[in-house]
Amino acid sequence: MEQINKRLMNWASILDPGTREQAEKTSRMPFIFPHLALMPDAHLGKGATVGSVIPTLGAIIPAAVGVDIGCGMIAVRTQFTRDDFRPRPLAPLREAIEKAVPLSAGKYNNHLTGTARARVELLADSAEKSGFDPGSYVGNWQLQLGSLGSGNHFIEVTLDETGQVWLFLHSGSRGVGNKIAQKHIRIARDQCERRWISLPDPDLAYLVEGEDEFWSYIREMRWAQEFAWLNREEMMDRVVDCVSDWMGREVERQETVNCHHNYTEQETHFGKKVWLSRKGAINAEEGRPGLIPGSMGTASYVVVGKGNRVGLNSSPHGAGREYSRTAARKAFNREDLRRAMVGIEYRDTDAFIDEIPAAYKDIDIVMHDARDLVDVRHTLRQIVNVKGD
Repeated sequence: MEQINKRLMNWASILDPGTREQAEKTSRMPFIFPHLALMPDAHLGKGATVGSVIPTLGAIIPAAVGVDIGCGMIAVRTQFTRDDFRPRPLAPLREAIEKAVPLSAGKYNNHLTGTARARVELLADSAEKSGFDPGSYVGNWQLQLGSLGSGNHFIEVTLDETGQVWLFLHSGSRGVGNKIAQKHIRIARDQCERRWISLPDPDLAYLVEGEDEFWSYIREMRWAQEFAWLNREEMMDRVVDCVSDWMGREVERQETVNCHHNYTEQETHFGKKVWLSRKGAINAEEGRPGLIPGSMGTASYVVVGKGNRVGLNSSPHGAGREYSRTAARKAFNREDLRRAMVGIEYRDTDAFIDEIPAAYKDIDIVMHDARDLVDVRHTLRQIVNVKGD
């Protein structure tokens, strides 16, 4: 851990100057308490750094939560082992998952499954109690439940160090969460401009606790977090069904872990109740299970938190980008991706070049940097990878 200034603690051994400067700007906001914690996977984000933990008193920065509110991971440990999967071709399983779950930006379901309908009813009830209509953001938000999205979102079948099969996926609150975030980022900017508040970055605009705009954001953000949680559950139900059909036997869910890594909660740190925004970080309080994915083609981890006080009970959420998407497409090609994905069943396409493992930090270095934040319970290596274009 490196102390950059009184309000910025850094766990990242790989940290480019631009990311450091961005994190320092955020750490100097007057309502940060006690300090900003920079995780090992930190990289440039919109306003606030991805891979940062931002505790605030009396204010909240919507861009410090991010535009994919509630984004996170879910994993299920099954009863199956490597030997159960070894004699069978994996392509049919990948193709079945790709049919069961809508992939890519802008893609959604044509109808609601029974399990999705029950979850949508829960969300509709939550929205009504919160006093807002998610349909005012996205008219078909109900059909987005159970869809993956694109970018670094994925579905994987993986093996742990003992050969046990885990199902693993990464997604968030889809278009409806994005629209909610964008609206409140704009409102925060307007509020700061109206008050002639000078900001080091316009995307560090904040809402003041106690005002209607603040509580409106909190209510809608919490709803988007619930949507993201249930979205992952719905997709996992479908992946489990695909594996059951492919194996000819029901999947036994021996363990399930579901966690956000873009969200805000009220927590107590260093004696004060704060709004803790984890933008690309997971809750790593002592004994709490969590998930840290690598990039496509590399390992992911099932972890348990150590409750590091200075780290604000947090840990990294993944590998963290080293190359922008544009830079990755200039630096790497499809053959590079094929070499990185040897032995993994995936859809061979140019669309995934910007997701090549080399575009990300070395996950082994990230996990080494995180050794004071979490303990590793399982190391997962993918055998099937599903992504959206």
